[in-house]
Amino acid sequence: MPEKVTPIESFELSRYLGKWYEIARLDHSFERGLEKVSAEYSLMDDGGVSVVNRGYSLEDAEWKEANGKAYFVNDDTEGYLKVSFFGPFYGSYVIFEIDRENYEYAFVSGPDQSYLWLLARKPDLPNNVIEEFINISKELGFNTDELIFVNHK
Repeated sequence: MPEKVTPIESFELSRYLGKWYEIARLDHSFERGLEKVSAEYSLMDDGGVSVVNRGYSLEDAEWKEANGKAYFVNDDTEGYLKVSFFGPFYGSYVIFEIDRENYEYAFVSGPDQSYLWLLARKPDLPNNVIEEFINISKELGFNTDELIFVNHK
């Protein structure tokens, strides 16, 4: 994980499961050009987490979907998982901030500072949460000037 990023403790997977909307992200080829991006998390029989990412490509005029699986790296109370969409290759999925009260938003990084997401239970968030995400992420060394804010309309 990125050097300054620390996964949250006292993580509750049961509260994290379900649908999340991508509010902001750093650009990557696997999401380039996608709008209305969401992620759906559900429990698998082996204790892992099924991940279904969806987004709409305006260029292709169709929905794109990627199916993956995630497993806890240490224990299930730490927001640190490894996720795979491409066979045996796993990347870090680190929840470094979350709305503790309602699990309404989460700040997530990948294995390095080029992977960053702001997720929410609804397709929009109050500006103060977005500003907090930008400020914390910038302090952790992410290039927040490059953030893409996802269109959900």
